Amino acid sequence: MAPRRQADIVVVGGISTDFRVQGARLPRPGERVEGYSFQEQLGGKGAHGAVAVARLGARSTLVGRVGMDVRGMALLEQLEEEGVETRAVARDPAESTGVLMEMVDEAGRAQCLSVAGANRRLCVRDVLAAEERITRADVLLAQLGVPLDAVVAAVHIARAAGSHIVLAPRSATSLPEELLEAVHVVCLGGAEAAVLTGLDVGDLDSARQAAENLVRRGAGAAVIAAPQGHLLLGKEGELWLQNLPVDWVDTAGAREAFAAAVSVALGEKRSLADAVRFAHATSALTAMRLGAMSGLPDRDDVEAFVARLEGQALLSPHASW
Repeated sequence: MAPRRQADIVVVGGISTDFRVQGARLPRPGERVEGYSFQEQLGGKGAHGAVAVARLGARSTLVGRVGMDVRGMALLEQLEEEGVETRAVARDPAESTGVLMEMVDEAGRAQCLSVAGANRRLCVRDVLAAEERITRADVLLAQLGVPLDAVVAAVHIARAAGSHIVLAPRSATSLPEELLEAVHVVCLGGAEAAVLTGLDVGDLDSARQAAENLVRRGAGAAVIAAPQGHLLLGKEGELWLQNLPVDWVDTAGAREAFAAAVSVALGEKRSLADAVRFAHATSALTAMRLGAMSGLPDRDDVEAFVARLEGQALLSPHASW
């Protein structure tokens, strides 16, 4: 077997410290509830995406911004230990590193409060400082959590260089049409799709309508996460992948794993349909594990999982692709 080509991915997105407390139930306003579990870990959708890319065997570079505080330096060290290149992460002397506070009950329901901190100050100048690195990448993965003008600047650089562009916004927000028109594939959950298209995604038909809306407006292809599975729609056709019959433990990192896997597979010069199949399996494996960061799988685990699924014909979808 020929050696696999190593993909080269640049991720643009947010970086934060995540504090997570779990207890039997969530507190009401003004109430104090005793919890039983606490975690402090590397957070931010950009950081999670970059780690997911690295664990899947690709060269991973993160473009983002942290504060010059203890937390920021610790996050950079963690990223580097994961194999993520951090030279394109700006150090902000005036703003603290982003933070997310999350409370989770036994049913998995969560309440979150976040402060963007240095993330909100990522600027076009920071992106231009990483222009050479973006230009050399196979794929630019944009995950937001940072100002849109910085994301648009990175997308324009990647587009001019002929790189693939994967847009995977992890928050329900409107996006400029020029951004949609520049991306090769946009990956959305139901909440994001509703904001961008005005359509509630509840099944295959509504996912198809949302994807058609995005492709009509200029996106090369769209992947929509419906409650029952993932739909890929583009100019070459349609691919529907139903949820795999696995035990779902924690879906916190599944979306980042999906976008990272699409990016890595495209960087390895695989077809978009094959990339989405690979991502579908990767996100399911992630959801079988506890923790947004700790649940992100490495390449060997994913390939073993894919082999089992193919052996059971579980990655043979209804498709016109």
